[in-house]
Amino acid sequence: MVEPLHPTVAEVTARVEERSRDLRGGYLEQLAAARAGGRTRGRLSCTNLAHGMAAAGIDQPPLADMKWPNLAIVSAYNDMLSAHQPLERFPALIKAAAREVTATAQFAGGVPAMCDGVTQGQPGMELSLLSRDVIAMATAIALSHDMFDGTLALGVCDKIVPGLVIGALSYGHLPTVFVPAGPMTSGLANDEKSRIRQQFAEGKIGRAELLDAESRAYHGPGTCTFYGTANSNQMLMEVMGLHLPGAAFVNPNTPLRDALTAESARQCGRLARDGAPGIGELLDARSFVNAIVGLLATGGSTNHTLHLVAMARAAGIVVTWDDFTDLSAVTPLLARIYPNGSADVNHFHAAGGMGFLTRELLRGGLLNGAAGSIYGQSLADYTCEPHLSSDGRVEWVEAPQRSGDEAVLRPLDNPFAASGGLRVLDGNLGRAVIKVSAVKPEHRVVEAPAMVFDDQQSLIDAFQAGRMNHDLVAVVRGQGPKANGMPELHKLTPQLGVLQDRGHAVALVTDGRMSGASGKVPAAIHVTPEVADGGPLGKVRDGDMIRVDAETGVLEAKVSSAVWDMREVAPVQTGAIGYGRELFAALRAANNGAEAGAASLF
Repeated sequence: MVEPLHPTVAEVTARVEERSRDLRGGYLEQLAAARAGGRTRGRLSCTNLAHGMAAAGIDQPPLADMKWPNLAIVSAYNDMLSAHQPLERFPALIKAAAREVTATAQFAGGVPAMCDGVTQGQPGMELSLLSRDVIAMATAIALSHDMFDGTLALGVCDKIVPGLVIGALSYGHLPTVFVPAGPMTSGLANDEKSRIRQQFAEGKIGRAELLDAESRAYHGPGTCTFYGTANSNQMLMEVMGLHLPGAAFVNPNTPLRDALTAESARQCGRLARDGAPGIGELLDARSFVNAIVGLLATGGSTNHTLHLVAMARAAGIVVTWDDFTDLSAVTPLLARIYPNGSADVNHFHAAGGMGFLTRELLRGGLLNGAAGSIYGQSLADYTCEPHLSSDGRVEWVEAPQRSGDEAVLRPLDNPFAASGGLRVLDGNLGRAVIKVSAVKPEHRVVEAPAMVFDDQQSLIDAFQAGRMNHDLVAVVRGQGPKANGMPELHKLTPQLGVLQDRGHAVALVTDGRMSGASGKVPAAIHVTPEVADGGPLGKVRDGDMIRVDAETGVLEAKVSSAVWDMREVAPVQTGAIGYGRELFAALRAANNGAEAGAASLF
């Protein structure tokens, strides 16, 4: 039974549908036209088809006679990144499983997968957000051969999954199943990792000790185990009905993970054979409202205030930051996973995981159980978890009725907080997003003099020189998508954390990103309009009193209007070259800004 929706969830869903009416209608017409004409490769000439099946081996006959659906494998595999290295084995598993349900599968194309953990604080980070749009375009290219009746999207991390979703939506008439790789097993405790990073920032330990700790934290195949953007992606794919239930957090290279991968292929084959709705029809306003609620209920990554807006736009749906704010006010925080707690995603999974969380949110009318899914009849069927049957296949059983550890995962009637902890801030500095689920209440309002920096290194240099031992609001400007691609500024977390631990009132204000790993220091991020677009953050000068108020939603410079109006926006460096950054100038110039999803494609 589908529970009645919470009134706020119903109201937000209705207004998203209304504001999206024309755009969504045009998108659905596009899908209807693409679906017309039967099996896609039936429209190819004999020469086209011969090229497409020349290397297919035993799959050539079914590809030629058009009776079996053919599935596209689009993968973010590379063997440098732990999260995507397990995907190397997936195509063979998928092809064998597809044949079991009279389907074929071909590796249609690869998409780039870069890691913010590797590029953090480096020039390559300036390509990170831009890579999402490149991934979307690469996905479209992979599907452009028109050989396919369904899609299996293999990816895990930060920009990769949103890019795959956007690209798949450009072929939205195709049923699409997302296939994750799972998190690495638990390593060094997160609190200990954070402590060692701060010791390094203070000069108390050397690089060798830091590298040893980091290597014990990130030690094998799979996703990093903290709850950043990568693992938020996996949660989203489940509450949006694009994963098999419970697939998100099963460790790589285990019998259950392999069984889930094979079953994903079989399920995609069934959907394609039966003419099931494509991803563009399945994902509607309900799906994106569910995604926002899931994000808020778990304290997920602030990057999704960009990605969900962009993904929705690719489906003809208009989502705004105000939707996040209104849903946050009524969505309780049910999970505490690092950096919002000490546990990692493996602990969350063991405590009851996605099945328990989904049932609790459905029970409260906070998730719309009637939303579409690739498994069962709807999202209402996602209150279960996968197990291995005696024959080595997946079977689903009901998720636990009680949390296995209420320090990590709680029921609806005993939340960690009554609201989701995400706020939109407004004021004379523009609009910004702040995540407060990991920020203690006494640190959620900061009013202090500004220290203005034009890049991360300038702040680090000031910290090391001892010039930041006082209350302050660090303003790091010129970090927006048009300026330099909007890199994450997570490299600044240890320094700011040290200042807070010394008893200073500290906050960060930036037109850049702070990532899903942002934590205990209040950070007003994604400030829009960005400084490179004339944003008022560029008017801030050293010593200006800045108020960051996450309780009332205020972001302002306490400067008289007469003085403020006379000030010019300070110039910022744009268009850096080297490390491939010059190749992305057109994407930066076309970017539509943070609140519109920081996309260059729409």
